[in-house]
Amino acid sequence: MARLFSKDLWSGLMFAGFGVLALIMGSNLAIGTAVRMGPGYVPRMLSYILIALGAVIVARGIIAPGDAIERLRWKPTTMITIGVVVFALLFESAGLAPALIALIFLAALGGEEFKLVETALACVVLIILCIVIFKLGLGMNINIIHGVW
Repeated sequence: MARLFSKDLWSGLMFAGFGVLALIMGSNLAIGTAVRMGPGYVPRMLSYILIALGAVIVARGIIAPGDAIERLRWKPTTMITIGVVVFALLFESAGLAPALIALIFLAALGGEEFKLVETALACVVLIILCIVIFKLGLGMNINIIHGVW
């Protein structure tokens, strides 16, 4: 019975399930050959890899008893979900920086211990990284702060 609640068993089933779902979703794409790959070749191969990986993890979960699934922690799950929703709502109207600040602070509030200085530092670093990568590096037309930059 303990093996039925093994992390490995359920994560393997999840991998295999995603692989099967990807196979079903890509079943109408032409595969082609290894030399002349069609649009469905790579998705199908990745699906097979996911299914095989899932099968190995499931077998490991059945053979060797591992850690049991932990109880769902509602506070972090809820705060991170709320943070992502707020980010999506603020991104267009307020810009990248305010949306990131809201996301990071809400996610940090879901943790065991809230540290203001570390959270503020994470905001600064992630905003700078996003500006460098998306605005300067990729040349994406995103507002950093709506109406300002």
